[in-house]
Amino acid sequence: MFSAIARIFRTPDLRRKIGFTLAIVAIYRLGSNVPAPFVNFPNVEACLAENNGTDGLLGLVNLFSGGALLQLSIFALGVMPYITATIITQLLRVVIPHFEALHKEGQAGQSKLTQYTRYLTIALALLQSTTLVTVARSGQLFGNTDVAACQTLLTNEAWWAQLLIIIAMTAGTGLIMWFAELVTERGIGNGMSLLIFTSIAATFPGAMALIWQTKSPEIFFMVIAVGIIVMGLVVFVEQSQRRIPVQYAKRMVGRRTYGGTNTYIPIKVNMAGVIPVIFASSLLYIPALIAQFNTPQDGSTPAAWVTWITSNFTKGDHPVYMLAYFLLIIGFTYFYVAITFNPVEVADNMKKYGGFIPGIRAGRPTAEYLDYVLTRITLPGSIYLGLIALIPLIALATVGANQNFPFGGASILIIVGVGLETVKQIDAQLQQRHYEGLLR
Repeated sequence: MFSAIARIFRTPDLRRKIGFTLAIVAIYRLGSNVPAPFVNFPNVEACLAENNGTDGLLGLVNLFSGGALLQLSIFALGVMPYITATIITQLLRVVIPHFEALHKEGQAGQSKLTQYTRYLTIALALLQSTTLVTVARSGQLFGNTDVAACQTLLTNEAWWAQLLIIIAMTAGTGLIMWFAELVTERGIGNGMSLLIFTSIAATFPGAMALIWQTKSPEIFFMVIAVGIIVMGLVVFVEQSQRRIPVQYAKRMVGRRTYGGTNTYIPIKVNMAGVIPVIFASSLLYIPALIAQFNTPQDGSTPAAWVTWITSNFTKGDHPVYMLAYFLLIIGFTYFYVAITFNPVEVADNMKKYGGFIPGIRAGRPTAEYLDYVLTRITLPGSIYLGLIALIPLIALATVGANQNFPFGGASILIIVGVGLETVKQIDAQLQQRHYEGLLR
């Protein structure tokens, strides 16, 4: 293992790529701690020390920004606008034929879709930064808190000062997007995934230190032991796949023979990744947001439905919230897999190139068989996602941690997924140069 790591740094090209990636990551983390203009940073720090973060959708966005959101830094929005824009672009392929046609055009169409995603990212960054500045000015960024510092998070509330903050945060999002593309082009691994990985990994030391300070050493080491077990299980499931065998018939093109090979279609147990967890968190935040807007400000008794939502959907450790979260993740997993994997399209492509599944006729029977396998394998995958996502909520109820508990939910899925993919890329590049990879 150590000899393989030494080979990485002895390979000039690989060493240069890893060094470039680490430099971009360092600049990204530096920008996450630089406050935006006209932000009262001492008051922000006082609020952070008092509240230890926040829950719900805002907590998830803060997790993806590496804590930069609640610090109101120039990189406060992090990668969330790009993630949202990518998801919207994928969903638009279902309802807008032009997007689907671009997706099928190959490299040229993908470049056009990428350009649309960039424009949408900037638009979403403008919208989200405006919302963030508005919430910060109203003193509600950290919820209903009695800390006086949380009511004055901006040193200047003039319209031009707020506009400058919005421009700075939007420009920060554009810079992050450029960083990610640079890493993908000149570094190692997928740039945006690595920046998300960096943001989440940056919250681990603080979360573990909080558990050490507020709980006993026994609970701290128990959390580490549970985290190692969970990480091992996540690696096992993320690597698990159902391989459907495919044979290609031999065909003559001129004087050459093509086909006659055996391959397989890999169907992962978790094909949806972390997207259903993000969808479910976002949707569960809407009832709490509606209830907040309908809560009387004069201290009078709110409506019965507002009280019910406040009691059941604003606390992550409530059984009703957990059940709704779990069921939404299962539903969104099936929804997202149905969008991203089209059995009819796969069957048509196989038939076009002379491929078939042994024992299954080409065409419609192949599509029905793929749909049958996909439906059955998505069930354990969706249950696995739901259980992993519930780990922070269970930790909230038992250990008293916040919803950004490091060993569970979206954080562990992204950390493991990006880590595995990056290691595979390093291993592939080592094999090209030394005929021996990083993994054995």
